[in-house]
Amino acid sequence: MRTEYDAIVVGLGAMGSAAVYQLAARGLRVLGLEAHAQGHVLGSSHGESRIIRMAYMEHPDYVPLLRRAYELWREVESQADTELLRQTGGLFVGPLEGHVVGGSLRSARLHELPHELLDGAEVHRRYPALHPGPDDVALFEATAGVLFPERCIQTHLRLATEHGAVIRHNEPVRSWEAMSEGVAVATDVARYVAGRVVFTAGAWTGKLLADLRLPLKPERQTVWWLHPKERPELFDPARFPIYIWETSADHSFYGFPHMEWPGVKVGRHHSGEYVDPDTVSREVVATDEVAVREFVRRHIPALDGDVASGVVCLYTNTPDEHFLADRHPEHPGVVYASPCSGHGFKFASVIGEVLADLVTTGQANPAANFLRAERLVGTSG
Repeated sequence: MRTEYDAIVVGLGAMGSAAVYQLAARGLRVLGLEAHAQGHVLGSSHGESRIIRMAYMEHPDYVPLLRRAYELWREVESQADTELLRQTGGLFVGPLEGHVVGGSLRSARLHELPHELLDGAEVHRRYPALHPGPDDVALFEATAGVLFPERCIQTHLRLATEHGAVIRHNEPVRSWEAMSEGVAVATDVARYVAGRVVFTAGAWTGKLLADLRLPLKPERQTVWWLHPKERPELFDPARFPIYIWETSADHSFYGFPHMEWPGVKVGRHHSGEYVDPDTVSREVVATDEVAVREFVRRHIPALDGDVASGVVCLYTNTPDEHFLADRHPEHPGVVYASPCSGHGFKFASVIGEVLADLVTTGQANPAANFLRAERLVGTSG
C-alpha cells in the first residue's frame, strides 16, 4: 500500500510531537510515525518533569531560542487550555567559576536576563532543605521552572490531530528512500511517500540516518523519586525551586520540587554508560542509586528517605553536547533534529517550529544556525 502526504515525521517524542503540530497547523497533510506505544518509557521524553531555564550555562547562543520556546509553550497552553509550564524559580549551584554558575552567569549578563547571585548562606536561608558547601554560590533565576513532558507530548499530538494530522503508534520505520518526487518511508504496515520527511528519533537517530555517520552516543541515565525523610513541606513547589548543582568538574546533579508523582525527583547529569537503545537494560538497580544517594545525603539531607520509584531514560550525545537540527546534505527532502545531549526537552516547542520552517521554506530561524551538523565534520563520538 502506498499513501502520500506532504510531510512525514518519524519519532513522536518531544521534538517530533512539536514538529507534527507545527506542520499540521500550517495546513500540511502530515503523518506521524512512532515505533513504540503512546506514552512509552523507552526513550528520552518521560518522567513527569523537565527543567526549563533561560540563563543557559551550555552556551549563550541558546538564549534567543529559549525566548521563543517560552512564547510557544505559552501559546500551546492557551490553545489547549492546559498547564504545560510551571515557573518555580531555579537555582544553579556550584563554584563561582564552574560550568554551572559561571556558564549561567555568562548567559545572564550577555542577554541582560534578570537574576540574583547568592552565597551559600542565603541559599540555605531561603530554601532550608538545601545545604551548599563552603565554596558554593548560586545563580537564582525566577523564570525557571518545570515542564510536564508527557502532557506536552500528548497536547502537541492532540492539537496536531485536530488540524488533520494522522498519528500512528507501534509502527517502526524499517527503511527510507529519497526519490525524485520526494521521500518514501517503509514500515511493516505500508510504504508512505511524502515531499519531506522529518527524523526526530532520539537515540535511534544514528540507526535511521546511518548514511550520515553522525557521531552520536546514546547514554543510559537513571532518575529517582525519593520520599523526604523529614519536613516534606519544604519540597512544595511554592517553597522549593528546580536546581542544577555542580559538585565537581565532572559531576552535577539536578532536581525538582514535589510535583504530582509520589516522591521528589532527583538525578545525576551524565552517567558515562553508553549503550545501544535496542538492548539497554531498562531496570534500575542498587548501583544506579549510589551517586544520587551520596549527593542527597550531603546537600539535601531531608530528602534522604526511601525510594518511591526510579526509571531509566536515554540521552543521545553529540561530541560537543549541542543539538543537531539540519537538512540532509544530499537529500534536501530529509530534515532531522536531536540528539539533545540531555538538555533538550525545554526546546521542543521551538525546535518543532525550526523543523517546520525547514520543511516549508527551506530556511529556519537564524538563531538555530549553530546547531547545523557541519560543525561536527571530522569529529567522532
